[in-house]
Amino acid sequence: MPRPVILFTNAVTDIPFEELAGKAEEWGFAGFELCCWGDHFEVQRALSEKDYCPTRLEILSRFDLQVPVLSNHRTGQAVGDPIDIRHKGILPDYVWGDGKPTGVRQRASEEMAGTFRAAQKLGANIVGGFTGSPLWSHVGGYPAPSPEIIEAGFKDFVRLWNPILDVARDEGVRFAFEVHPGQIAFDLYSAEMALDALNGRPEFGFTFDPAHLHWQGVDPVEFIRRFPDHIYHVHVKDAVLTLNGRSGILNSYLPSGDPRRGVQFRTPGRGGIDWESIIRALNEIGYAGPLAVDYHDRGMNREAGLREACEFVKRLDFEPATPPGSQAFR
Repeated sequence: MPRPVILFTNAVTDIPFEELAGKAEEWGFAGFELCCWGDHFEVQRALSEKDYCPTRLEILSRFDLQVPVLSNHRTGQAVGDPIDIRHKGILPDYVWGDGKPTGVRQRASEEMAGTFRAAQKLGANIVGGFTGSPLWSHVGGYPAPSPEIIEAGFKDFVRLWNPILDVARDEGVRFAFEVHPGQIAFDLYSAEMALDALNGRPEFGFTFDPAHLHWQGVDPVEFIRRFPDHIYHVHVKDAVLTLNGRSGILNSYLPSGDPRRGVQFRTPGRGGIDWESIIRALNEIGYAGPLAVDYHDRGMNREAGLREACEFVKRLDFEPATPPGSQAFR
C-alpha cells in the first residue's frame, strides 16, 4: 500500500484543532504529525486530564484521520541549547519560568520526557523534534573549535538526552530527530557522530527532511542510504537555491520569504529536489511510514499550496517491485 500522506501542523497552528481536522480531510490528508503548540496538543493536559486524549482521538476519527507522529520541536530545542531570550518565544510559559538557563533546560527535559508519555496515550509511536545544540555557534565560526570542545559538546548532548530516551524506551515510542541547521546534527557526518555518541541506541533515529540537506549541498539520497535503519520519519518540503553572486546559503540575516535570500522553501514539486530518486531510495530501505508535508512556502496561498502538496505526494509515491529485482523485468 502507498504510504499515508499526513500534514505536519507546524504551518497551521493558527487554525483551531477541530477546524483544521475538517480542512485536512478536505485537502486529502490521511492524518497529522501533530504539534505540541497552539491548541493542537498540550502535553500537560494529556498527562493530567483523563479525557483529553480520547477527546482528541474522537475528533480525528470523525474525519478519518490518524496521528502516527507527535512533534515537540520547540521544547526539544531548549534541552541542548545555551538558553537566551529567543527561547522565550517558543516555549510554554511553565517551561520558560524565570528564564534562568539551568532551570529552563531542566524543565524542557521534563517536558520532552512527558511528550513521550503523552504520545503513548495518543497512540503515536514516533515523537519528532529537535535536540538543540551546545556546538552550533562553532559551526563555520572563528576561532575553530578544538577536538576537545567537540567531544565535550557531544558528551553534553548524551548527558541531556539519554534520560529522555530512557523514557521513550519505557513507553515504546521512538524519537525521530530532525537533522537540521541549528541542531547537534545537521548533515551526514554530524548525524554519524550523534548516533555514535549514543552508541546507536534504537530509540534515537532521524526525521529525514531533504530540503535541509539540499540546502547545504548534501545529496539526500546518500543520507537515506547511509542510515537505512534509522530513518524513522520523513518530511516532504522543497527548496530552491538562488546563488546569484550576491546571496549565499547562510541567508544574510534575512527572514524567510525575503527574495534576497540564497535559500527559499517551496511547495513540494516547485523546488530543486529530485523527489523521484528520494522515493526510490526510501523504497530501497523499506521505509513504510508516513510522508509528512512540512509546508513553508511564503510565496503561495497556504490552503491552495497544502491541497497541491497533498496531491503531489500522492502522485509521487509508488510501491517497489515485488519481489525486488523481479526476473519479470529482465
